[in-house]
Amino acid sequence: MSVEESAYNLIRESKEGIFQNELWKMLEIDSRKCSRVVSKLLDEDLITREQAVSNGARTYLLKVKEEEKPCFDLLLSGELFSPCAGCRDACQPEICGRLTTWVENLNDNEETAEMC
Repeated sequence: MSVEESAYNLIRESKEGIFQNELWKMLEIDSRKCSRVVSKLLDEDLITREQAVSNGARTYLLKVKEEEKPCFDLLLSGELFSPCAGCRDACQPEICGRLTTWVENLNDNEETAEMC
């Protein structure tokens, strides 16, 4: 396993991220080598880096870059998926029964959320 893979795995395993000044100690490499490893991971768009302070020293907090997952929340009304997504009917939204049911479910979910 390469140093880059080891570094990436350590960063990924840490939920809150890992400080760069701790990473090079964990990898048992010097800080210059660690900077090159981090630069490579940044160039490959695998991690993010933000300035931080650890034990009074300025360093960077390294985190794995989260993959953007498609979000369908706006198409969901409770358990119902929007009937308009993929609909091939040439209907008018004002008189579509499936759309009316979906919108009513939206209203019911909002009212339930307000009660909680």
